[in-house]
Amino acid sequence: MAAAREAAAHQHYPQGALYMVATPIGNLADIGLRALQVLSLADTVACEDTRHTAGLLQGYGLHKPLLALHEHNEAEAAQTVVQRLREGQRVAYVSDAGTPGVSDPGARLVAAVHDAGLRSVPIPGASSITALLSVAGHSGWNGHFVFAGFLSPKAAERQREVQGMGADERACVLLEAPHRIEALAKDLAALGERRLTVGRELTKQFEEVAQMPASGFPAWLQAGAHRTRGEFVLMLHPLAATGGEEGAVDGAALRVLDLLLAELPLKTAVRLCADITGQPRNALYNAALARRKPAADDDGED
Repeated sequence: MAAAREAAAHQHYPQGALYMVATPIGNLADIGLRALQVLSLADTVACEDTRHTAGLLQGYGLHKPLLALHEHNEAEAAQTVVQRLREGQRVAYVSDAGTPGVSDPGARLVAAVHDAGLRSVPIPGASSITALLSVAGHSGWNGHFVFAGFLSPKAAERQREVQGMGADERACVLLEAPHRIEALAKDLAALGERRLTVGRELTKQFEEVAQMPASGFPAWLQAGAHRTRGEFVLMLHPLAATGGEEGAVDGAALRVLDLLLAELPLKTAVRLCADITGQPRNALYNAALARRKPAADDDGED
């Protein structure tokens, strides 16, 4: 541990630079060594919520001058940061959790710093997005995904956004707050068998990760009163390939499918295989049709 701290201390931290510092998304132990070093060196810590950040810094034994910079004052406060950078200060910016400037304030601050000809330095750290992707367990998405962030709070617009995701073949990652999660779940349910991985309260004491068809999400929420509490990150899995492409189904699932097809009607075999393997039902159905076709042709010739 001493060697790790020493490695962080030996990095170069120029003065007159803005440091965009990722903070934990729940577990205080997820702070990065460079983040701690930057926060200890910073002359000012600009932040989304001064009370929250004061508590965060206190958890690491740090006490720094704080500057409020949030969505309501970002343009004005950014000019204060620029002036301090011109004076040679190191300014760190943190949001309440995770990486600033993504779904939290910070983007306009960075733009102002760039416009002033000054430097911004990223200090990466915990991310609910990559945390969920790492446990989604989908082998066919090849790292391609769309980050949708928070969808519209307006019902009609949110439904249009969900419909757009349903038509997109790529994986889609989105965020939601507890007071809107039930409305989002109802909209996502319209996507039927499309696979969904849900992360609730990631890295916190009552963390949950679950996978289900999108149609089952409302029922999953209703299964426990606690499930509508906390912050959510969700991955809508890639749209299963169509046209009988067996590559959409992994080899282990195909072996299960073959065993079931030997004993059961096609639709029953597909349903049971989807339940057993977690593979998309429409992809399994296309694979089953392709595997049954030769037998059907033979029957027609007799």
